[in-house]
Amino acid sequence: MDFTLIEAIWTVVVMVTFIGIVLWAWSGKRKQDFNEAANIPFNEDEPASTEKLSKEKSHG
Repeated sequence: MDFTLIEAIWTVVVMVTFIGIVLWAWSGKRKQDFNEAANIPFNEDEPASTEKLSKEKSHG
């Protein structure tokens, strides 16, 4: 096997992996999971207390 053949095989492997990841990410089965993950920052019940923030600032 020469180096050119190895490069060609590696290119095909990487391209197939990339296409697989794109298809997985855009599949309809994943939509609900991605919507839940996108809303995680908004699910916090109460904002961070100012006491906690002031303690964190005093350490640095």
